[in-house]
Parts: sequence; C-alpha cells; structure tokens
Amino acid sequence: MRMISEEALQSLRERYPAGTRVELVHMEDPYNRKLVPGCRGTVRAVDSIGTIHVEWDCGSSLGVVYGEDICRKVDAE
Repeated sequence: MRMISEEALQSLRERYPAGTRVELVHMEDPYNRKLVPGCRGTVRAVDSIGTIHVEWDCGSSLGVVYGEDICRKVDAE
C-alpha cells in the first residue's frame, strides 16, 4: 500500500470534492466485475489514505485507490 503525503491528500480533496463527476480510466481489482474503463460516477468523499469514494452509475461503490487506480474529472452531463 502506498502512503500519501499531507500535501498530496489536500490536493486530491481539492481536485475531487463531493459531487464531482468522474470517469474510470484504470482499476487494479481482480474481484471487480462491474467497473470498466469509461464508467462514470459521482465522488462522495476522499478519505485519509487518498481513496476517492465514488457512487458509480452502474451501481458499484468501489473506491479509486491512490497510486493504483486512475480516474479523471468529467464535465457535468
């Protein structure tokens, strides 16, 4: 597990506040069966270890793990 600095954590929280729409780019989770690149969702929170918690449109609630997974902000739809 990668550790996140206070500066990086603050940056993530500023970049992905609750309500931000995101799109999944890459996820490293062998048990994930719903999420594929291109899935979109709404950020609920960024926790103390940098996981971006997302309510995905497909019904999943898997978080985007800092240093492992990748998502990007998308414009409001």
